[in-house]
Amino acid sequence: MDHYAVFGNPIAHSKSPQIHGWFAEQTGQQMDYRAILAPEDDFEGSARQFFDAGGLGANVTVPFKLDALVFSDQLSPRARRAGAVNTLQKGKNGEIYGDNTDGIGLVRDLSDNLGFNLRGKRVLLLGAGGASRGVIEPLLKAGIARLKIANRTPEKAQQLVQIFHGLQPDAELSAGNWASLNASQYDLILNATSASLSGDLPPLPDGLLAAGALAYDLMYARQATPFMRWAEAQGAAQVADGLGMLVEQAAEAFFLWRQVRPQTSGVLQRLREQLMAG
Repeated sequence: MDHYAVFGNPIAHSKSPQIHGWFAEQTGQQMDYRAILAPEDDFEGSARQFFDAGGLGANVTVPFKLDALVFSDQLSPRARRAGAVNTLQKGKNGEIYGDNTDGIGLVRDLSDNLGFNLRGKRVLLLGAGGASRGVIEPLLKAGIARLKIANRTPEKAQQLVQIFHGLQPDAELSAGNWASLNASQYDLILNATSASLSGDLPPLPDGLLAAGALAYDLMYARQATPFMRWAEAQGAAQVADGLGMLVEQAAEAFFLWRQVRPQTSGVLQRLREQLMAG
């Protein structure tokens, strides 16, 4: 039996053991996957113990994505640019490879599950923290035309523009604070702030959504988030939460570990039904 895990603190709420259990069942993979509560001040010790005992791979969630970056012996280019790792894999030589599947998970959810074509789109990204860093590169590579990063402190948003500038030469990147937002129209607005966790909403003006726009909250919950409710009131053509991104980033990690790509639609449906049932 091959062993995998997800590290976090807290971790009891994690859907990852269920998701990967369903993936393994679907693809006939013999693997065990469990949740591990790592001490906030000793992710390295906890992860080292797991891999030394024969663990082959792990997912990493809050608050350890930066610790996982430091823990990794090698990094994928997308993890290096994102400055965070959410997927670890033990190589044949014993070295730990760090990757970031968050962004590709978002892009797959947008394109495959929601039918949203990113090419040529004008995108507004709310927030400049770790969640934002993980999704910028895949969005640019999907061919968006324009990306504005808005954050409470504009300096953090500007840093991200500098990091990702030139990655997709045709794309226009800009940054600002909440006050810099005006009635520019966006085809896609992504909420990568933590405001939804506390039931809050960034101070957004009216008129941000173009006709046919999609509003997407990277968080998910049983109820629509404040951002999703705002978007509906603003006339968004489509509103979505981040449950699909959770499933798709897990599928990418599963593929990295097992070299088998699971089907995600049934897993997402089961997870959604479970979430709605409370």
